[in-house]
Amino acid sequence: MPDKLPASTLPQLLESAAHDTSRGITFVGGSFLSYAELRECAVEVSHGLRGHGAAPGDRVLIAAHDPESFLHSFWGCVLGGFVPCPVAPPADPSRWRAQLEHLRTLLGDPLMVASKAAHGALPETGLRTVTVEELRHAVPGDEQHHTPAPGDLALLMVTSGSTGMSKAVRLTHANLLAAQAGKAGALELGPDDTSMNWISGDHIAAIEAHLLPMFNGADQVVVAPARVLADPVEFLRLVAAHRVRVTFTPNFLFGQINQALAQRPASLQEVDLSGVRYIISGGEATVTATVRTFVDALSPYGLRQDVIVPAFGMTETCAGSVFNRELATRDLETEFPPLGRPVRGLRMRITDGDGTVLASTDRPGTAEPGEVELHGPMVTDGYFGNDEATAQAFTPDGWFRTGDLGRLDSEGRLTLVGRAKDSIIVNGVNYYSHDLEAVLDELDEVQRGQVAAFPIRPDGADSEQPAVAFVPACDLTDDTAVYQAIVAIRSSTVMHWGFRPQLILPLTEAEIPRGNLGKIQRSRLRTAVEAGSLDEAARRTDEVSTRFLGDYVAPEGDAETALAGVYARVLNTQVVPATASFFDLGGTSLDVLRLKLEIQAEFGIEEVPMSLLLQAPTVRALAGRLTAVQGGAGGDAAYDPLVPLQVTGDGTPLFCVHPGLGEVLVFVNLAKYFTGERPFYALRARGFGQAETHFGSFAEMVSTYVAAIRRAQPSGPYAVAGYSYGGAVAFEIAKVLEAEGDTVKFVGVFNLPPHISGRMNEITFTDGAINLALFLELIDAADIEELNTTLRHLPETDQLARLVDQAPKRRLTELDLTVERFGHWVHLAQNMVHIGRTYAPSGSVGEVRVFYCTPLRGTKQEWLDEQLRHWDEFTRRPTTFVEVDGEHYTLMSPQHVRTFQATLRRELARALG
Repeated sequence: MPDKLPASTLPQLLESAAHDTSRGITFVGGSFLSYAELRECAVEVSHGLRGHGAAPGDRVLIAAHDPESFLHSFWGCVLGGFVPCPVAPPADPSRWRAQLEHLRTLLGDPLMVASKAAHGALPETGLRTVTVEELRHAVPGDEQHHTPAPGDLALLMVTSGSTGMSKAVRLTHANLLAAQAGKAGALELGPDDTSMNWISGDHIAAIEAHLLPMFNGADQVVVAPARVLADPVEFLRLVAAHRVRVTFTPNFLFGQINQALAQRPASLQEVDLSGVRYIISGGEATVTATVRTFVDALSPYGLRQDVIVPAFGMTETCAGSVFNRELATRDLETEFPPLGRPVRGLRMRITDGDGTVLASTDRPGTAEPGEVELHGPMVTDGYFGNDEATAQAFTPDGWFRTGDLGRLDSEGRLTLVGRAKDSIIVNGVNYYSHDLEAVLDELDEVQRGQVAAFPIRPDGADSEQPAVAFVPACDLTDDTAVYQAIVAIRSSTVMHWGFRPQLILPLTEAEIPRGNLGKIQRSRLRTAVEAGSLDEAARRTDEVSTRFLGDYVAPEGDAETALAGVYARVLNTQVVPATASFFDLGGTSLDVLRLKLEIQAEFGIEEVPMSLLLQAPTVRALAGRLTAVQGGAGGDAAYDPLVPLQVTGDGTPLFCVHPGLGEVLVFVNLAKYFTGERPFYALRARGFGQAETHFGSFAEMVSTYVAAIRRAQPSGPYAVAGYSYGGAVAFEIAKVLEAEGDTVKFVGVFNLPPHISGRMNEITFTDGAINLALFLELIDAADIEELNTTLRHLPETDQLARLVDQAPKRRLTELDLTVERFGHWVHLAQNMVHIGRTYAPSGSVGEVRVFYCTPLRGTKQEWLDEQLRHWDEFTRRPTTFVEVDGEHYTLMSPQHVRTFQATLRRELARALG
């Protein structure tokens, strides 16, 4: 690194960059902000923070949602001497509250800053919170300059610990600037090297990508992660459009781009990539075959052969600190290329289990692999408020233990061969095994303490994938119970981490390897998979799956073949039988939305009705129905309210009625847990399909649903349930079935009192539109009060347009939602309200089970005592009240469905005997 750095602290770096008023940040989809303007914004935020009581050295949590707001907040903290700590919600939203509560304790009751859009979604934790907009509009005071020393704490970065509680990595001004100097030197960067970042601000790579161009006096481009993840090829378009020379991505994006270009070559128009110098590949292992395919596919667009630079870094080293610029000239025949040499100032060594040095940058060699240890000015000195973790992270002579296993070749190049830490890196993100295991350990289908999550890398895969080994709670020879366990594990993993396990292995206790102290040895499970020792368990999974899904049936014809390809892309699988249900293959409610968009694009159909995907979930059935869609068939005659979400099992079927919005996607994730136990049907309102009319009365809706139920199950005993509004409908269905001489053994009501007309008469068009927008996550709860005031006096069409205009574009894309479609849905929901205004419960059923949670208003106890207990007036036996997790809109959301399903299934078993 140079003997004299251009700055020794971050404020000096910003001052230096601000001297050239032509340089700055382009926010894709937003505006250009010069470094000088960034400094002005930071000064405003710094004033605002002082006005909220912040003092130099205080910690400040920053929600890293919106890139521009994040950078305003980050620099406002830096200029004021406050210590920024970026955070973002975890993949499992149910952990967000616990995460913030932990950080509140760890960091000493910090102030939290978020954009207005993100502020309303923050869980209540007692944290003091303020929006960036409020800080920027604070009354200016006397400008106060804080002058830090290079060794002062500049940044805290949150990283997961082995106990599941986050650690906060301490990074000083000196750490960060030494890291930038090392990178700039290793990559020979200068003022012309415009960079682009699309990584979220809570990741150290985003901080690196922001500071490095400032260090070099270069421009930078910042894009929200969702834009790239929604369309990987957009990464290339943006690089070309903004003349980007340096950017970063984990290996998985190369794979996604390869797949997209292979499937849709026309998705990349004429672009010029000849100006790109480096695409840094880090965050997970670089796969040489994936990189070669990527470079070969894009060489016609000018992409150089030597553009990919594998790298290694950690939060504790201020991101990238080891680079390999020789991939194209010497490493293309390897499966995983070496990661290269350390930047100037960083030293590496390889040690054995006893601390003996096997090789180092001072003494490289081809020694046996060992633990990688680091030392240098860019390496953290430990973790904030966690002396124990700090002590464990460093050797007695002050070297940082990375937890990675590797070796140094004779030229001092690092190659990683594994990890000492138990984690799985999927698409560049660390997921800790113990975190998922704690969730799966609570499943009734799994023996307690007999589940392990570990990484595997299938041949040709672009990223690691999770595998789960478990001991079933049942006899391993019981096909039905083993399959139920496999589905529960798969579903729970998707709900918790957002993706499916690549491999699920039912084992005996003896096959779970343990150490002397009884701890499961995950590395031995990975080795066993790679060696083929667990192939029998993998075959067992295939056998029981075949029993329930049927033998493989190949797609026939162009339509089925194309649909099977769409299913495979959406579900990230290789083989899709033509006769297997999308849901049985692991599809979730979010997958259905993506499936809809993919089919529309693949077949050139403007609108594929959601009901079609739900009612014809196999490739073969859907291919046949798509022809009818293209022919324009529809109307009330084609309407069928019954949606078979899960059809396996010999138990009494469960029929669930939609909530007041009329849609049944809310039941998709719940239905999976009934696999092999009992069929699960959902009842969907009329009016979603082409030319379908709304119900004219509550009675018409009930009679229509009763007829549909009887077509699927001609005689009792019956089990019916309803979510919110649907609870009243389920009650009336049960009355009709009993009146016709049948037995109804289970009536489930999900958080609804019997008297609903009062609430229905309160709901105006504006209320309905806002409620639907909130349910669809188009708006935040914090916006409701303002929207209620501003929308009520507008025409209905303007209200709809205003709600859609302020919705996140990513969410509109996910839902394939336009103003017209949103309006159609609002009017359907308003019809539900209209026909419910005159509904008055009467008569009785044998028994009702009320599942209750936190209500929209008041306390849970008030809701139970003053509203829900009125169900006793309409039952012949005492009502059973069952408390469940969550709030009214979230009791079946991904964060709560795992516990809700277990409770619901137990109550069904009790009622049905």
